[in-house]
Amino acid sequence: MSNIDLIKRLFKDYTIHFIPKIILSVFFTVLVAGSTSSIAWLLDPAIKKIFIEKDQSLIVLIPIGIICAFTIKGTSLYFAKTIMIGVAEEVKKLIQIDMVKSFIKADSGYIEKKHSGKYISNLNYDVNLINMLLSTSLLNFFKDSLTLLGLLSVMFYQNWKLSLIALIMIPLASVSASTLGKRIKKVGIQAQEKSGWLNKYLVELFKNHKLIKIFQREEFEKNRADKLIDELKEKSKKMSVVFIRATPIMETLTGIMIAFLIFYSGKLILNNEIDINSFFSFLAAMMLAYQPVKSLATLNIGLNQGLSAATRILPIIDNKNKILEKHNAKNIQLQNGKIEFKNVSFTYEGTDRTTLDNINISFEGKKMAALVGLSGAGKSTILNLVPRLYDIDKGDILIDDTSIYDVKINSLRRNISIVSQDTSLFDDTIKNNLIYANNEVNDEEIIEAARLSNSLDFINNLPQKFDTVIGENGFRLSGGEKQRLSIARAILKKSKIILLDEATSSLDSETEAKIQKAIEFLIKDKTTIVIAHRLSTVLNANKIYVINDGKITESGNHKELINDSKIYKSFYEKQIIKN
Repeated sequence: MSNIDLIKRLFKDYTIHFIPKIILSVFFTVLVAGSTSSIAWLLDPAIKKIFIEKDQSLIVLIPIGIICAFTIKGTSLYFAKTIMIGVAEEVKKLIQIDMVKSFIKADSGYIEKKHSGKYISNLNYDVNLINMLLSTSLLNFFKDSLTLLGLLSVMFYQNWKLSLIALIMIPLASVSASTLGKRIKKVGIQAQEKSGWLNKYLVELFKNHKLIKIFQREEFEKNRADKLIDELKEKSKKMSVVFIRATPIMETLTGIMIAFLIFYSGKLILNNEIDINSFFSFLAAMMLAYQPVKSLATLNIGLNQGLSAATRILPIIDNKNKILEKHNAKNIQLQNGKIEFKNVSFTYEGTDRTTLDNINISFEGKKMAALVGLSGAGKSTILNLVPRLYDIDKGDILIDDTSIYDVKINSLRRNISIVSQDTSLFDDTIKNNLIYANNEVNDEEIIEAARLSNSLDFINNLPQKFDTVIGENGFRLSGGEKQRLSIARAILKKSKIILLDEATSSLDSETEAKIQKAIEFLIKDKTTIVIAHRLSTVLNANKIYVINDGKITESGNHKELINDSKIYKSFYEKQIIKN
C-alpha cells in the first residue's frame, strides 16, 4: 500500500469523524500565522516612526500591538494544539479498539502466528506513532504552512529581490529532509522490531518467573534483559539522532542565507532600493520563517514514522478470518448429539507434518468416548476441531447428521464446553470467572455448580468468598482448585457436548475421587469426548479410540483393547504401575 493510499485509509476510517474539530484547529492556526506575520510587519513602522522619524504618537500603540500579536499567537497555538491532541487521542482510541476487536474475533491460528508481546507492541508503540502523526505532524503542516505563507507575504512586500534569494533555502532544506526521512523510516522499523522483542521477553518473564527462580537463572535473565533494552536504546537513540540531523543543516543554510542577504541588502540600501526599516522588517520575517521552514522540512520524517506504523497496524485490523460460516447457515438443532468424523485430515498452518490423516470416528450421542495415545498423536486436535477452533483440510464433521460447516458458528459453540488441562482464568473474582460461561445464571445456580465441582469448601474459606480476586490466571489458587473452577464453569454453561482434555490432570487421587461425581453430573446424558491418562476415566468410556501418529489404530471397549492393542495395553500397564 502506497503512502497516499495509507493517508486516504486513515482519513476515511478515522480522521473524517473529526473534521469539524480539525477545521476549528486550522482556524486557530490562521490566527497564529496572522499574528506571527504581524509581528514582523510591525517592525517597519516601529523603526521608521519611532527611531528614524522620532514620532512619539506610536511609541505606545506599536508596543501594545506587538504584545497583542504575541498574546494572540500564544493563545491560538494553545487552542490549536489542544484540539489536535484531543483528535489524535480519539483516533488512537478508535484504532486500538479496532485492533482489539480484530484480536478477539481472529482465528486461533492467526493469534498463534506471532508472539503476544509483538501484538502488544503494535497496539502501543505503533499506535503512538500514528498519534504523533496526527497531533504533531498534521498540526505543524497547517500551522507552519500558513505562517510561512504570511511571512513570505511580508518579505515580498518589503523587497521582492531579497525574498527570491531567501526562497532558495526552502528547496535545499526539503532535499536534505527527504533523505533523512528515508533513513528514519528504516531505523523506525528496526526500533519497532526491538520494541516487539522486548514486549515478547517481558510476557515470557512474567509467565515463567517461578521457573527462573527454581533454576536460578536470575543472572542469565538480567543479561538477556540488558541486551534487549540496550538494543532498543541504540535504535531509539539512532532514530533521535537522525531526526535532529536537520538542525545543523538548517542552521548552516540559515547562516549562509543571512550572511548573503546582509551583504546584498547593504548594496540595496546604498542604492536606495530598500529602507533600513523595511530591511529590518524583512529580516525579522525571514528569521521568524526559520522555524516553520525547519518544521516543514522535517515533516516528512514524522510522516514516514506514522505511515510505517500504519503499514504494520492496518493488516491486523484488516485480518480476514479463515473460519467462516456459510451465508445460509442455520442454527444447529441437537437431539442425540452424535458426532462423526468422516475422512478428516488436518495439518497445522506453517508445519509440514500431517496431524490427522484420514480419520473416521463416530462418537455416540449422550454417551462417553475416550481418546488414548501418546503425546502428539492428535488427540487434542480432534477436540479442537469439533467447535471449529480450526478447520479441517479434507473430509467432514457431522453432529446429528448435519455438517458443522453448514451451521452458525455461535450456535455450534454454544452447545460445547471444553475443560482443558491448561485452565484459563481471568484476573477477576471467582464469581465473574464462573459466570463467564453463562451470565444469565443466578446466585443459587452458581453455588450449586461450585458444590457439584467440589469447589464450595475452598471458596468459602477465601477472604471474600465468591468475590475474591484470584490473580492472573488464578495464581492465588492451587492447580486442583483452578481445575475445579473450570469444571464448575462448564456445569453452568449447560452444554450438550462436553470435551474433557486431561480435565483431572491437576488433581491428586483424593481430590479426584471427590470430584468424580461432579464429572459424572457434568456429563450425564451429554455427548462426551475424554482425553485422559487416568484409568478411572477411561474405564468408564463406552468406546475407546487408540490414536497413533494421526491415525486411528484400534477402537473398542477396555477389555477388547487390552487384548488387541499394544499401545493401549502399554498405557494400561503404566497406569497400574503408577497406582
